[in-house]
Amino acid sequence: MLWAIFLTTLMQPPVAPAVVEAGVAPPVTTIVSEFEVEPEPDAETEGESEMAGPQGEATDGELLYSTDLSDEELEQTWKTESTELGSISVGFTEAGRLINGIQMPPGKTWTVIAPDNAWGTRETIDGLIAAATAVHEQFPSCGPLRVNHIGKKDGGYLRPHQSHQSGRDVDVGFFYRDPASLNRPVKARELLIDAAENFALLKALVMQTDVQMVLVDRRVQKVLYDWALTHGEARGWLDSLFNSGFSSLVQHARGHRDHFHVRFFSPRSQELGRRLQPLLAKVPEQNVLIHRVQRGDSLGRIAMRYGSSVGLIQRANGLSTSALRVGRTLNVPLRGPCTNCPVPPPVRVPPRRLPPEPIDAEAQGEPTLPPT
Repeated sequence: MLWAIFLTTLMQPPVAPAVVEAGVAPPVTTIVSEFEVEPEPDAETEGESEMAGPQGEATDGELLYSTDLSDEELEQTWKTESTELGSISVGFTEAGRLINGIQMPPGKTWTVIAPDNAWGTRETIDGLIAAATAVHEQFPSCGPLRVNHIGKKDGGYLRPHQSHQSGRDVDVGFFYRDPASLNRPVKARELLIDAAENFALLKALVMQTDVQMVLVDRRVQKVLYDWALTHGEARGWLDSLFNSGFSSLVQHARGHRDHFHVRFFSPRSQELGRRLQPLLAKVPEQNVLIHRVQRGDSLGRIAMRYGSSVGLIQRANGLSTSALRVGRTLNVPLRGPCTNCPVPPPVRVPPRRLPPEPIDAEAQGEPTLPPT
């Protein structure tokens, strides 16, 4: 029933995200840390859900990415040498997994906070490296970009996140005027950040990567918007990033007052995942369905519903008990082809939102002042 609801959602025209029932994490005390730990917000109401929003213009089945592989070549490579396909993003950011993930490597202009949870698609890793490099080219003395959670090696549920499941979401820390700000309470971090360096990061993501959206608290947004406006950025372009409602590239999210949550388009990885989903059963160890736990679910009921077993589900998810948490997802190993798994639509990555070119006064024929 849940997958039918997901399919129905995907077929609807883009609308404002709808509120759906989600599990509520147990209370967590706010800690002094680089990345604030809070109960996971309801992603549907915070702009984080991929299920309820547009993912680029639909292509009606048109193949835009991975065109170097015919269907026959893709199936043969999948069955015999799947690693040659590169990274594969299966399903959705909040109900998906990752195949052949790439781990964020060490670097001079960035630091990886949690290497075991820093696996993503090739496009995600390349985008992060490009953005970090661009900031340091502009500000050579700034500190390294702090990269926290991306995803697990095989994707899937990563506590405490609802997303971060298919290799396309990343949490990155702010740049601060004083590095000691990292040890201060999370409250009012927007008063401590280096607006120039953080806006440079945002601009690099927009101009040099296929970023899908950036989640950050609206108070941080205001600091960045005001700084950019007073330093010559075009108001219309800034408004397209910050003040365009559901089409804004930068969206507000609770619990994001001390970091950016960045989601990338990963066109080749996503397209491979979409094309391979009907072929997963041809590689038994990869024949896995993603199930979001609902009220009343038990491991036994889930196993019976999909023709799996309690033991298989526990091993696939590292569960030592039968306790389940409403709202999290489970990898459910299947014994045969999945006939009702939701398949994401083809993705068309929209054009990058580049700022307008500076106006050349001489080219416009405007009078210039004579030299003095």
